[in-house]
Amino acid sequence: MVAFCSANSFELVTPLRTSPIVIAPGEEEFVCLAAEDLIKDIERITGKRPQLIENGDVPASGAVVIGTVSNPQAMELFNKLHHEKLIGLEGKWESYRVLSHKGEKNMFIAGSDARGTMFGIYDFCEKYLKVDPLYAWSGIEPKKRDALSWESFLIKQDDPSFKFRGWFINDEDLLTHWMESGGPRNIDYHYYKQVVNVKAMDVLAEALVRSRFNLIIPASFIDIMNPPEEALVKACARRGVFLSQHHIEPMGVSAYSFFNYWKERGKDYKFSYFGRPEELKEVWIKYAQKWAQYPNVIWQIGLRGIADRPMWMADPDTPQSDADRGRLISEAMAVQRKIVDQVTGGKAKYVSTTLWAEGSVFNQKGLLTIPENTMIIFADNSPGWRWQRDFYETERKSDVKYGVYYHHGLIGSGPHLAHAVSPHKTYAMMKDAVDQNASEYAIFNVSNIREFVLGISATSHMTFNMDGFNPDAWLNGWVTDRFSTEQSRIVNAYKVYYSSYQIHDTQGVPYLLDGQTLHKISRSVNKLRKKIDKKDFGKGSSVEKLTFASKQQAYAGTDRDAFLAGVGDMHPPSLGIRHTIRACASQSQGFALAQAHAGSILKSLPSAEARFLNDNLIYPARFMELETACLQNILLANEMFDLGNLDAGEKHISVASKKMQEIINGIPAYCYGKWEHWYRGCRKININAANEGIKSLEN
Repeated sequence: MVAFCSANSFELVTPLRTSPIVIAPGEEEFVCLAAEDLIKDIERITGKRPQLIENGDVPASGAVVIGTVSNPQAMELFNKLHHEKLIGLEGKWESYRVLSHKGEKNMFIAGSDARGTMFGIYDFCEKYLKVDPLYAWSGIEPKKRDALSWESFLIKQDDPSFKFRGWFINDEDLLTHWMESGGPRNIDYHYYKQVVNVKAMDVLAEALVRSRFNLIIPASFIDIMNPPEEALVKACARRGVFLSQHHIEPMGVSAYSFFNYWKERGKDYKFSYFGRPEELKEVWIKYAQKWAQYPNVIWQIGLRGIADRPMWMADPDTPQSDADRGRLISEAMAVQRKIVDQVTGGKAKYVSTTLWAEGSVFNQKGLLTIPENTMIIFADNSPGWRWQRDFYETERKSDVKYGVYYHHGLIGSGPHLAHAVSPHKTYAMMKDAVDQNASEYAIFNVSNIREFVLGISATSHMTFNMDGFNPDAWLNGWVTDRFSTEQSRIVNAYKVYYSSYQIHDTQGVPYLLDGQTLHKISRSVNKLRKKIDKKDFGKGSSVEKLTFASKQQAYAGTDRDAFLAGVGDMHPPSLGIRHTIRACASQSQGFALAQAHAGSILKSLPSAEARFLNDNLIYPARFMELETACLQNILLANEMFDLGNLDAGEKHISVASKKMQEIINGIPAYCYGKWEHWYRGCRKININAANEGIKSLEN
């Protein structure tokens, strides 16, 4: 049946007419790109493609009129159309109005600045056209409609709660191999041998701005001197967002960039500001000059070592006391700040330093001198569940801006292949950031994107409007927008899923995330391997040695090693094998229950919705259930061997092997269609290696 529109409504699409999209002359390229995305969305929904008019001519019959109030040509157009309701946007940050009132011929999308205009377009696409900003990752398409009309509508968005809101594409092992290589990376690090395909980055950058984020760190260890890697930067810059760098690469320079720079000049220098300050300064200057060619850079300053480790691990000659190390970092930041001013002619608007790991510890101890006009970015404990001590203990200064770095995903501990942080926990963390005057900047580690679409979507909304955000209402709305039936049951299934993760009794953080669990499996498999090789059985209960994880906790709060103290929550120390076995049983049962809740709904959903529910809830729940059960049986096998019960131990190894093989067998249900090669680069949670290790115990 053809739907007809009210005579008093704004008619975007009818059976007889499609309103054109009019862009004011002088608008930025990224506003035009957003307008083209709006046109694509309308065509996807109605099958009709609106005309794009870029000279500002508005037909008498009406149009969608797009412009920025800071653009004189747009204001001339707005004044010509007598639309006084756009007054009040001047001077605001990324604010916008989307409006049309009963009986009016035109619809207006206006921003206080160009990004505000862009975000107004995308907010309309999400709220009124019902287009999922992350549709490329969720697979959820908007419903088809014959007509698009509304008697009146209004979106009024003032300054966002967080000025800068961004993604850090980190630990992107899946993204790098999803499509064909974007080019080689000259980096001596086994996780990253190729560059993310620029087509994938185009998809990613569109999703970023559709989600109203205005900042991105495009990759781990990005080397802007390598053309394929610079292509990623260009793809993001084209979308009008701010560009920044990982805290491992202050001034855009990682240890690998340093090595490459000097290797091209026939030199093989140690990466050390302590031992080779002049050589490092030269590289900082060269890279800063390259980054300065881009208009919107948030410069990162600091001093780290190789592969996200502290500087003293790259150069053992570095001073040994925290005070001396803090002074060295402070000196490096002062030098970097001068270089930034030099290469930008003093026009650099934004400089930041991220206090992660040892940076957080040194800051909490008052050992860092941070240059003036530098944003101070506090970090969470890495799994994304609480802020570090310096976040609460650092006195806020009126002339300093503060922000936060938060992990949806993280390699090592996880989450990586299965999301874990609920929107309720993230909201509590971001609310703390606002309350503690740290809302200038929020960067979210989103890893490979696909696994974290729910968390990403939640943060996109809360960082724009903290005051109006309610986690329960938001989750209900998110589910309602993506599923056509059984919404309350789906919400409940998500809540069961998030509540299944076990929390460490003494540290209050998760300790059976996917990475943590795999780490424990690998350690326990190695123990079993040694016992089998040495026929070392029947010696009583297993005795846990001081592992890297327990060293982290042992060092916490001491002067022995600030890095280990700073990441002490990533792998909390064992509370004993039997305690872990009980926790594994409880966690496995929880995830099995989440699957039961979600699985009972699948048949009632349309195919695209069913696929998304499988991908975003059932698959990760199944993965976690099997991985946790695998660990449980590996630990039980260790216990049985220590008790001399070899038959029981071998049975538990067999069960563990079957659980891990079930994970392998379940991959095709997740890696299908355009996602066929999604696990082709799976290295950081190496399922295949774990499977081979367990199978070797059966031989």
